[in-house]
Amino acid sequence: MNFFGKDFLRILDFSEDELHYMLKVAKKFKEYKKEGKNHKFFPNKNIAIVFEKTSTRTRCSFEVAGYDLGMGVTYLDPSGSQMGHKESIADTARVLSRLYDGIEYRGFDQSIVDELARYSDVPVWNGLTDECHPTQALGDFMTIEEHFGKLNGLTVAFVGDTRNNVSNSLMAMSAKMGVNFIACGPSELKPSDAIVEKCKPIAEKNGATITVTPNLEELNGRVDVVYTDVWLSLGEPQEKWGERINLLRPYQVNKELMTRVKDTAIFLHCLPSFHDLNTSIAKDVNKNFGLNEMEVTNEVFESDKSLVFEQAENRMHTIKSVMFLTLWDSSTGLK
Repeated sequence: MNFFGKDFLRILDFSEDELHYMLKVAKKFKEYKKEGKNHKFFPNKNIAIVFEKTSTRTRCSFEVAGYDLGMGVTYLDPSGSQMGHKESIADTARVLSRLYDGIEYRGFDQSIVDELARYSDVPVWNGLTDECHPTQALGDFMTIEEHFGKLNGLTVAFVGDTRNNVSNSLMAMSAKMGVNFIACGPSELKPSDAIVEKCKPIAEKNGATITVTPNLEELNGRVDVVYTDVWLSLGEPQEKWGERINLLRPYQVNKELMTRVKDTAIFLHCLPSFHDLNTSIAKDVNKNFGLNEMEVTNEVFESDKSLVFEQAENRMHTIKSVMFLTLWDSSTGLK
């Protein structure tokens, strides 16, 4: 397959075969990493990673992946770039693509990364937008496939705020991979009709279903993967905590909820997670609302069903796969 020069903006841009191939290459890179095998394929290339939203995992994953591939990496934090402030997005793209061989963007509206890609002469990779989180979905599905030995026919349930970027990308990835997807959360926080209408026919073609429901009973006995995310995303006003807690408290992933799903089910979370009081935000919420745990209980988070740290590691391997495939000017694949 030829990915050379392509952008990685959303899961729906790629075919089922292309996504499977990305996962295959990611597994190969994971082997290389574990074996200590040199894979510095790009010693003369440089990439820029542009963050309008800060992150631990995304930054570290892109930096380590870039270094492992032999590239130089320049990190631009929210104060390190004039994009959209003193310089237009189009002009920023045209400048960076003359200096770098690839550009990662993590920020806000999907239109920003789309515009970067439109004006860039090098591949642009979406590290997160308000609409999509495609590198997260790739890492998640690598983890699922590693654990179960397959993807087709499984059922993933995203529980909580099902309209968010992670849920959107998981729905798209599920549809492409023939995985049933359940978006289970309050009706006020359901996925957009647009993303559901795009994913449903793809899922049907691949023998899977998309279900959007506020009813936890829909999870009973049929879920292989329980997935959740924080109840208030980065960039949302803190004043929304009270409203969001009232809506989402019934959808907390706890021992009772896990008894609804298959005995063999696993738990995933894109992190960070508020499963204890060891963060300043969790302490504030505890002080104001009396919660010791939020979207997931510590009992579930620390259980043997939880693969959240394997998931975090696999994010780096799949990012490495995306960067390699879009920068590798050859039809020969990995050697």
